[in-house]
Amino acid sequence: MGQKVNPIGIRTGFYLPWKSRWFGDSRSFKEFLVEDIKIRTGLMDKLKLAGITTVEIERMAKSMVVIITVSRPGVVIGRGGTGIEDVKKFILSVMRETRGKVVKDVKIDIRINEVKNPELSAHLVAGRIAQELERRIPHRRAVQKAIERVMASGALGVKVVLGGRINGAEISRVEKFHQGSVPSQTLRENIDYSQVPALLKRGYVGVKVWIHRKIED
Repeated sequence: MGQKVNPIGIRTGFYLPWKSRWFGDSRSFKEFLVEDIKIRTGLMDKLKLAGITTVEIERMAKSMVVIITVSRPGVVIGRGGTGIEDVKKFILSVMRETRGKVVKDVKIDIRINEVKNPELSAHLVAGRIAQELERRIPHRRAVQKAIERVMASGALGVKVVLGGRINGAEISRVEKFHQGSVPSQTLRENIDYSQVPALLKRGYVGVKVWIHRKIED
């Protein structure tokens, strides 16, 4: 199998749940798929300050459940629940744009889950490394600090890969950092993975993070 398969994708349906859970016929499948992509992409961008990690979407006949996992739920909920209403309005606007008509008969339920330990979320760790690289912090220092925080939080292992014109080098290269155990072929292991681009002065540098977490009982 090697190490070129997305650790989340290969475990989806076998060990991890699907992030979109619904059934559609030949007419509605395309609409639902495009809506999911636009909703997930838009929420990941709009709720970046809330430390968003995943967006799960469940559809029933006349209802839709959007499960948002964030590290700071208060930022999403807002004062008096105004943030939840803004999220609903955004989802309705995406559905109206995709379907070309006003959607009135669908009930939207927003559920907010809190990340128990942000240091064990690969998306948050990769995002923090990317932010530090964009602030011109030396890449080795940024990565080593991130690895120390992850291991101190109880991870069994962590691997970080940087790829691109690191430190503005003329020729792009790949640097790997590793600590602990990160099995790539054991499907039953709890591996969290994410990749985030960092836009630097000389171009993009890709940040990939694998975190081997303990399996919760």
